[in-house]
Amino acid sequence: MGNIFTPEFWETFAKSLTSWIVSELPSLVILVILLIISLRVGFFMVRKLKSVLAKKTVNRKEEPNLEVEKRLNTLMGIVKKGISIVIWAVFIMIFLKKINIDIAPILAGAGIIGLAVGFGAQELVRDFITGFFILLENQIRTGDVAIINGTGGLVEKIELRTITLRDLSGVVHIFQNGKINTVSNMTKDWSAMVFDIGVAYKEDLNKVMKLMKQVADGMMEEDAYKNNILEPMEIFGLDSFGDSALVVKGRIKTKPIQQWTIGREYRKRLKETFDEHRIEIPFPHQTIYWGEEIEPLKLTMEKAEDKAKEKK
Repeated sequence: MGNIFTPEFWETFAKSLTSWIVSELPSLVILVILLIISLRVGFFMVRKLKSVLAKKTVNRKEEPNLEVEKRLNTLMGIVKKGISIVIWAVFIMIFLKKINIDIAPILAGAGIIGLAVGFGAQELVRDFITGFFILLENQIRTGDVAIINGTGGLVEKIELRTITLRDLSGVVHIFQNGKINTVSNMTKDWSAMVFDIGVAYKEDLNKVMKLMKQVADGMMEEDAYKNNILEPMEIFGLDSFGDSALVVKGRIKTKPIQQWTIGREYRKRLKETFDEHRIEIPFPHQTIYWGEEIEPLKLTMEKAEDKAKEKK
């Protein structure tokens, strides 16, 4: 076997290399420069978008700045990765074409694979898109108490694909973002406890409402509760005529998640105040009518009472 590295081989190789350097290398250098510029421009636009969104949301009273920063970092990280993938994919395709590799079969194969993956991952893509907008619109946050598709609990984790909810019994519920139909956030910005207080028809409503207000005002003056109650109690007045009670409606606005603690303490103190002022809190009761057919029972009972009197 002869030596292939002959002077003619090296001469041909040198000519081909020189021709490639003269004709193709400048375009590849320009392509790399365009890649770097595109990445820098893309990342710059992401930073500008983040700053614009931050100015609109930071320093709002209802949302801490740290929470805003964390949410924006998550969203902008996703956007930055998406931009990087697109730019690198375009660069690789152009680069392969420049070095005389036919990219048509690669594109066709990628298209078939993408189509197959697209059919198999429709729910996954839908979950990711829905999760992105849940984060972007700040519908719920970690630590909120929310009702998702009729199930209520504490939001423990929010991810692009799922939301994890833990109810009062400790049961963990995991929802796919793409299958969430309704979200009710019970601790968005502020919360409230609504009271329907029933009193007897004979009671003075003005006195009742005054006592309700006094109890709430007393709680606002205490260190344990004043920081969690946002406003003085609102007394809406007589709300309805019940079967055995007049229903007075009121509301206390609180910091998020504090409404249940405030509500339990308020009800306890209101019961004690009503007992002190002898205000009746009625309960449902029934009167039983025996009918005429039970008349012999009445006579028997009367005879028994007569015999008891005679013995005395």
